[in-house]
Amino acid sequence: MILLITVIALALIFDFINGFHDAANSIATIVTTKVLTPFQAVCWAAFFNFVAFFVSKDIFGGFAVADTVSKTVITQYVTLPIILSGVIAAIIWNLFTWWQGIPSSSSHTLIGGFAGAAIMGWGFQALKASVIIKIASFIFLAPIIGMVTAVTISTIVLHLCKKQNPHKMKKVFNRLQLLSAAAFSIGHGMNDAQKVMGIIGAALIVTHAMPEIGYGISSIDELPLWVALSCHAAIAFGTMSGGWRIVKTMGTKITRVTSFEGVAAETSGALTLYLMEFLKVPVSTTHTITGAIMGVGATKRLSAVRWGITRKLLVAWILTIPVSAAIAALIYLVVKWIGIYQFA
Repeated sequence: MILLITVIALALIFDFINGFHDAANSIATIVTTKVLTPFQAVCWAAFFNFVAFFVSKDIFGGFAVADTVSKTVITQYVTLPIILSGVIAAIIWNLFTWWQGIPSSSSHTLIGGFAGAAIMGWGFQALKASVIIKIASFIFLAPIIGMVTAVTISTIVLHLCKKQNPHKMKKVFNRLQLLSAAAFSIGHGMNDAQKVMGIIGAALIVTHAMPEIGYGISSIDELPLWVALSCHAAIAFGTMSGGWRIVKTMGTKITRVTSFEGVAAETSGALTLYLMEFLKVPVSTTHTITGAIMGVGATKRLSAVRWGITRKLLVAWILTIPVSAAIAALIYLVVKWIGIYQFA
């Protein structure tokens, strides 16, 4: 029971870190354009991170992304030490990338850690290949979808507003950015909180087969309400803590963002995340919004995007899953060497 509680506690800590690590995704453009102060922006984003719980439950009809994440490793190969190792590895990599100001994917960090520990414990047979391939493919697809959507929205809106007074339209887009930031924050809360729900769900499924603990669930459909609420609350509180190092990267280093471009990027990112929720695919909100920001920059002119920065980000994205998997594998070996836990 102590191990289960430890896993759940660390998963929620990861969710909190995810919140302040990915806070920049929701607020970078709205802070950069000075529509809200940093404190107002994180409070705004945190509120809608929590609202995402009700959107997932009542509009999308459940937590499909959590179900996908819980099936990254085949159930018969999942043990609490594997989950523990994966979560610790995810926390380490998240803190490192936050410190370096790199907007990497918390989602892929968690999934990579889970998979890496399982591989060390059981070999590649423990992974559900179809799920891993789907998740890995969206490392590239999510930013592309976000970029194409942003270019499309930007082009249409620019065409519609070309005869309008620029000063008047700036005021309009300042107000609209509140809505677009809220929409993206809901998408962030839906997708990212559910990844931790999936990990906790996997832990509870494991304990269902351990009568000595006397607690657990047989499938993700039985996930207790407190898990969903606590995951959304943790990511909301984490968002309120801010992630200013990454805000600088997202808001100024990729391209200079105006309020119009902020609306276009956040709306594009939100639409992409809602589509992924419908398709039950856990994607990176970081990748999605970065692609969207690149898209609005490219709409002005290709040279407006600092492609050197984006290449560095792409390298970090590609490295996230293998590096977090390697860290988790090493942690699993340490846990096994210590011999505190029983391994099935």
